[in-house]
Amino acid sequence: MTDWPLNQRDPSVGDPPGTRDPLRLCVNATVALITCMLGPIALLGFATMAIVAYVQARRAGVMRSRCLLGDTRLVLAYLVVLATLAAAAIPFWVLLWMRMLG
Repeated sequence: MTDWPLNQRDPSVGDPPGTRDPLRLCVNATVALITCMLGPIALLGFATMAIVAYVQARRAGVMRSRCLLGDTRLVLAYLVVLATLAAAAIPFWVLLWMRMLG
């Protein structure tokens, strides 16, 4: 048995070039799983969180977003439409699950 510290990062060695942490892909996969399982309930939750974040950002002075829509007012309108459609779809989603399980 050796006394070498295995499985530890050596701070004197830099990161290999071109590597990146795939955490964002893991997060995307987890969000997709939640969305598949909860459907419009997940959409309503994520849209509501985004609305709150964009309202706070707008109050702080952010008028442009890196989102494709650009203007934060357009992004907020889009998110409100998504949240409204999700809220309207929830009863149908519940009925679908009741029909499938019952």
